[in-house]
Formats: sequence, C-alpha cells, structure tokens
Amino acid sequence: MMIRPSAARGRTRLDWLDSHHSFSFGDYFDPDHMGFGPLRVLNEDHVRGGAGFAAHGHRDMEIVTIVLSGALAHRDSLGNGSIIRPGDIQHMSAGTGIVHSEFNGSAAEPVHFLQIWILPDRAGHAPRYGQIHVPLAERAGRLRLLASGEGRDGTIPLHQDADFLAGVLAPGERASLPVHAGRRVWVQVAGGSVELGGARLEAGDGAGLTDEGSLDILALTPSEIVVIDMGG
Repeated sequence: MMIRPSAARGRTRLDWLDSHHSFSFGDYFDPDHMGFGPLRVLNEDHVRGGAGFAAHGHRDMEIVTIVLSGALAHRDSLGNGSIIRPGDIQHMSAGTGIVHSEFNGSAAEPVHFLQIWILPDRAGHAPRYGQIHVPLAERAGRLRLLASGEGRDGTIPLHQDADFLAGVLAPGERASLPVHAGRRVWVQVAGGSVELGGARLEAGDGAGLTDEGSLDILALTPSEIVVIDMGG
C-alpha cells in the first residue's frame, strides 16, 4: 500500500482558488507522482463564492466531479448546463474535444469538490456528458457504486474499466471491497479519518493498493470516502 499524505500533495493557491493535487497537474510536477494506473488527476478544490474556471478545453479524458459541499455550476460546448451539489456525480467524456466552464453556484458560499481524471480505453470517443443523483443516505454504512465501465445498475458509464464508489461511515463502521489480482484501487479520504491496512488516514490523504486480497476501511470519526477500482 502506497500512502499519499494530504500535506505532501501539490498545491495551487490563488485569491479565489485553493487546490490540492494528488498527482502532477498544471504547474505542479512530481515525476514520482504522475498517476496511478489509468488514474491521472485527483484534485481537491475549494473555490470562493462567485469565482471559478472560465471556458477551457479538454480532449481524451474521462472527468468525474464529486461535490462535497456547496454548489458547482457547469456549462459546456455540447449545450449542457447544470448545478452539481452533494449527492450528485458528474461525468464528462472529453473525447475528440469539449469546452466547458465551472463556477461556484453561489455568490457568497464556497464550494468544495473533488475532480478526478481517468485515461480512456482509447482516444477518439465522441464527447458526452452525464449526471446522476445518489442520495448520501444510499452511501451510508457501505460503498455505493456511482460510475462504472459498463454503466451498470444505472450508474454513470465510463470509457474505462473503472468503478467509482463512495461511502459515508459513522465511527466504528466498516466498508470492504475485494481487490482482485491485476487491479489497482485508490482510496481518497474526503472527510473524517479512517483506518486502512493498519494505517490511520485523515481527510485529504489517499492510498493506492495493488493485488491486495481485500480492502477493509474502518471509520474512526464520521467519514466520507471515495474508492476507485481500476483494471490495468
């Protein structure tokens, strides 16, 4: 198990943005942290009220956004416009090219979210957008599937062999997941503190596991976790 402590992440600080980078991103470059399997970017962003990212483009990337608090306003060149709030999961397959903007949906309150980029199974997919709502109550005490390579069980479909799961755990609750040979699993602590493999992980910490028999997470405090189970 490889642990990525919160304090060791890269950081971008502007007057309107505080962003932590688990892997190399933008002006932050670390050759030892270029990704984890197909997982290429995992950013934790805080954006002040009324601010955000102006229109910019992406290609050949599966982009998943999970809002932890506040509201995020999305617009894109496919004609989509939406507000993303806690309980929502948003997916944008950039494919051959898409332009979008992301702004705080509130003029006064900050927004806190995770944005995660996964390499697609191949280049050249048609761009697409999707968003679903999975109430936090459905994530209570377990790992709830949010997105998958096949879009199974009504989840967001991804162009990659990857499952996104999320859990909200009370102190003393456990969540487990089998880790099959040849797969990689990334655990990101979005809030609280948990125990994983004998190690204590706090909010902002991440851990990568390969070829482990099973993933067993114990909540030490009220906690929110995101798990990405990937082939390759």
